[in-house]
Amino acid sequence: MSNGSAANGAVSINRKTITVTCGVSAAYLLLSALVVGYKTDQLVLVLLFNLAFYASAISRKFITGFAIFIVYWITYDYMKAFPNYNYSAVHIADLYHTEKHIFGINISGKVLTPNEYWRYNGNSFLDLMCGIFYLCWIPVPMAFAVYLFFKKRRQFLLFLLTFVLVNFIGFIIYYTFAAAPPWYVAYKGFNFVAHTPGNTAGLAKFDAYFNIGLFKSIYAKGSNVFAAMPSLHSSYPVIVLYYGLKNKLGVINVFFATVTVGIWFAAVYLSHHYVLDVLAGITCAIVGIALFNLLLSRSGFFKRFIDGYERAIM
Repeated sequence: MSNGSAANGAVSINRKTITVTCGVSAAYLLLSALVVGYKTDQLVLVLLFNLAFYASAISRKFITGFAIFIVYWITYDYMKAFPNYNYSAVHIADLYHTEKHIFGINISGKVLTPNEYWRYNGNSFLDLMCGIFYLCWIPVPMAFAVYLFFKKRRQFLLFLLTFVLVNFIGFIIYYTFAAAPPWYVAYKGFNFVAHTPGNTAGLAKFDAYFNIGLFKSIYAKGSNVFAAMPSLHSSYPVIVLYYGLKNKLGVINVFFATVTVGIWFAAVYLSHHYVLDVLAGITCAIVGIALFNLLLSRSGFFKRFIDGYERAIM
């Protein structure tokens, strides 16, 4: 029943791996039902994981490596059960006024935040362009990860591990500095209202233009609206661009750079983030990349872990 090469450390199909995958799958579904309640998304994730694990040797290697990202996704999903506003005061008015003080735009004697300025001065072209850029925030990193898997297996692992580390840094900040997004102030004012549902804000115009509910469905699944600082939307393309430059991808890096700047602008234009949030997201990515490289160069244990993981997917 064995499949794949055990000699090079690759994961093979045997009684032990079958037991482990079945056990982990069942434990995940049970824990999810207890923590956040059962959702069809969870069953789909389990089915996709098992399908990839058993379909072929190459798909098994891919999903074994991609398990790093799955850990991030599960952690993000479980955050719904532990709202950060239960552990930290939510910053609403102070963040708004700081943004206005530093980046305020004076229009006829009235100072507006950049979000407010674009809310009054937007147009259909920018609505559509920003919607397209915002759709790139997960697909582009994931497509890049697939490319690296087939072309540069070790870089695939380094990229995903960096991605997850940056996210965990962001999650720590979420729980120590809960922050409301700009659209919250526009719709709710400065009063804190727990259990506020996610809002598409400026992305509603994109949905309306095409008469679809794409972004509405996405933001209905958000873990917590009071997690605007840092903007991880702004962190992700920085990681992609860094690894694109590191791997000398040439003209494709022009695309990555365009997406990076486009997402930064869209985050503000669409009223999902302040400029301060975007800057915090960029800083979060830079710190995460630097910390990861430091661990890789200084920690023997961390390097051995990556070497072992690499052998498992080669």
